[in-house]
Amino acid sequence: MTKTLILIPARMASTRLPGKPLADVAGLPMVCQVVERAREADVGDIVVATDAEEIRIAVERHGARAIMTRTDHESGSDRIWEALLASDPGGAVSTIINLQGDLPTISAATIRSALLPLEEKSVDIATLAAEIRDDEERDNPNVVKVVGTPSGAERLRALYFTRARAPHGDGPLYHHIGLYAYRREALGKFVSLAPSILERREKLEQLRALENGMRIDVQLVEEVPAGVDTPEDLEQARRFFK
Repeated sequence: MTKTLILIPARMASTRLPGKPLADVAGLPMVCQVVERAREADVGDIVVATDAEEIRIAVERHGARAIMTRTDHESGSDRIWEALLASDPGGAVSTIINLQGDLPTISAATIRSALLPLEEKSVDIATLAAEIRDDEERDNPNVVKVVGTPSGAERLRALYFTRARAPHGDGPLYHHIGLYAYRREALGKFVSLAPSILERREKLEQLRALENGMRIDVQLVEEVPAGVDTPEDLEQARRFFK
């Protein structure tokens, strides 16, 4: 059977919301709320990957496992690869979910949905998207869009990711949700690749995989999880739990 590991990268270096992973959300540090969402998903073991001792202490006090990683990683993917090798050196884990540590309100069902595209053996990486309903998001460069072609029920094969409004013409646009599920060998290949031209231009790491011939499929979901990046986002998350 496939063994899945949920890895939650969490760093203290947020400029817009200092100390973000430890911010109180409904009586718990935010990163621990994300651990709770991962537990509710019930798809595998959970490890928090961090470069901050105070995060490690908070996570372990909450009864979860934390792995200390280097402070100089260029990307979250590099951090979770280091954490994977440290937590599973024997290679028992075959599937990794990269769940960001600033999604305290994400649903368990949404986390589980990220695994569905990997049922197709030719898929290297799976991720999520939701149809854009708000017209303001269509031209917002902070809302990443996925351009894809249908590959199954409620599923796309990704052709491109962009900050621009795309594709042109009539039809739905899809808001990419930055939660990924990787086959172990795909994650290892990905972190071995140099940053690509389009990745640097769009500032979207997933384009590195597409530019190197890796297949990314996208499961369509209804929810766009609210990330916490600002004090206003934090207050919204607190209201959600109230």
